[in-house]
Amino acid sequence: MALVADGVSCWYPAGAPRPAGALVLDRVSLAVEPGRIVGLTGPSGAGKSSLGRILCGLQPAQEGAVLVDGEPVPTRRGRMTGIVGLLHQSPRAATSPRLTLGAIVAEPLPRRERGASAGRARVAGAARRVGLTPDLLGRLPAQVSDGQLQRACLARALLAAPRYLVADEPTAMLDAATTAAVAQVLRELAAAGAGVLLVSHDHPLVDALADERVLLPGDVAR
Repeated sequence: MALVADGVSCWYPAGAPRPAGALVLDRVSLAVEPGRIVGLTGPSGAGKSSLGRILCGLQPAQEGAVLVDGEPVPTRRGRMTGIVGLLHQSPRAATSPRLTLGAIVAEPLPRRERGASAGRARVAGAARRVGLTPDLLGRLPAQVSDGQLQRACLARALLAAPRYLVADEPTAMLDAATTAAVAQVLRELAAAGAGVLLVSHDHPLVDALADERVLLPGDVAR
């Protein structure tokens, strides 16, 4: 049982033969087991976000295998299966500007549940866990800060309850209070049995949260 990258390589442009393409990841392997947090670090351009997207099934690996609990992760550009979730570094890129924060948090719920009392209670509970006050749930993304919007994305991840969560620079450019809220929720998810891949430049954060660390080299060009 694990989310596994086994000898994963990718290069750009995707259709180019390997010698002609710009190599981004070169035979990278890691495993994220249930209940554990794996920190993925490395300099800018090392391919951390690319590996995260590959593990989520949002882009293909040109070489190697990506498995979740022994089965291949299906690749569907722009879509995920729900087994593996993604907490994006940019909450504005990961949300619709036309949805209120409450609607963003409720996205994982079946449509018939979103307006029901039980569904509203679940949304309110997830919002409380990440420090979102009820008055913020009725606001649009343009009416809140990046930190408040990232809290809504975090609450959405809680409701989605993926078996594995890829957190891609989830605290980049956030205030200290929101960073602490993100860290606490990642701990709670792991304690509840989810596997977490924490992609971050923030070495103190990785040191505080991760059970193990994987370091990507800064230059894999050949």
